[in-house]
Amino acid sequence: MSQKPRYRKFSDYLKERFNERVYKVSVDAGFSCPNKDGSLSEEGCIFCDNRTFNAYFGHKPVPLKEQIANGIRLGGLRYKAKKFLVYFQANTNTYASIEKLKNIYDTINEFDNVVGLMIGTRPDCIDNEILDLIESYSVRYEVWLEYGLQSIHDKTLKLINRNHTYEDFLKAYDLTKNRNIKICPHVILGLPHETTADMLTTAKEISRLKPEAIKIHPLHIVKDTNLEKLYKKDKFKIYSLGEYFNLLIEFLRYLNPEIILARLSANCPKELLVEPKWLEEKARFIQLLDKEMDKRGVSQGDLCKEG
Repeated sequence: MSQKPRYRKFSDYLKERFNERVYKVSVDAGFSCPNKDGSLSEEGCIFCDNRTFNAYFGHKPVPLKEQIANGIRLGGLRYKAKKFLVYFQANTNTYASIEKLKNIYDTINEFDNVVGLMIGTRPDCIDNEILDLIESYSVRYEVWLEYGLQSIHDKTLKLINRNHTYEDFLKAYDLTKNRNIKICPHVILGLPHETTADMLTTAKEISRLKPEAIKIHPLHIVKDTNLEKLYKKDKFKIYSLGEYFNLLIEFLRYLNPEIILARLSANCPKELLVEPKWLEEKARFIQLLDKEMDKRGVSQGDLCKEG
């Protein structure tokens, strides 16, 4: 007898929503970021390195339409998918003029088997005009807006050089929440000098807001980033796999059970990963998490007092 899942998986949501497997195609549309181009900073976030997730980074630019076609072909061959989400992932994907944004987003209209649009951005790079444009795609597609938050604690946001505040996120959230746009904030667990209590406060606050989904990334240190420099300088805590499971499971228990878990791990090529080494075992990570939650008899939201 199959057991009820211990947490709400994004893959399960997509199968329920579209009645079949849906494959996510990540693309790099050539956007910049105000935290890198000098508008806010030239340093970027201390953890940021596009090499860890962008298949096109460092290569000759590939036209957006070709990236989407390549992703669809791969998803069809490898996963037998027939429906696709296009995810504008690299850098800040609302950081351009309305005209340019529309021209870029409209590329998905050329593919009949694309059913969803996902856009990653910063909370300080959104306004009503941009949201009007993004919401207009909801007539034909499921539309998601992913906000890089990382932490609700301003002291942490300052340390990691986000150059926005939690209040900035709340303003963006309020502008978005009553539209036909699904919201998915990103958070990082294990950021330098955050306590377990700090991170559980983030879980409780996300539960209060109740976005449709959340992405949870374990902190990992990539070679040649400012985070690596900080780690060498003050040796902040890096969680062992067991310690991280304790933290993540507790976080999930305080998270509203209706919130979809769009991500629970992270990607980093072995040659770029400084710490933690267990991040290399991504596939095994999810299996171990499921097994550990079964063993403890706990589930997402069983400590949640919201909703």
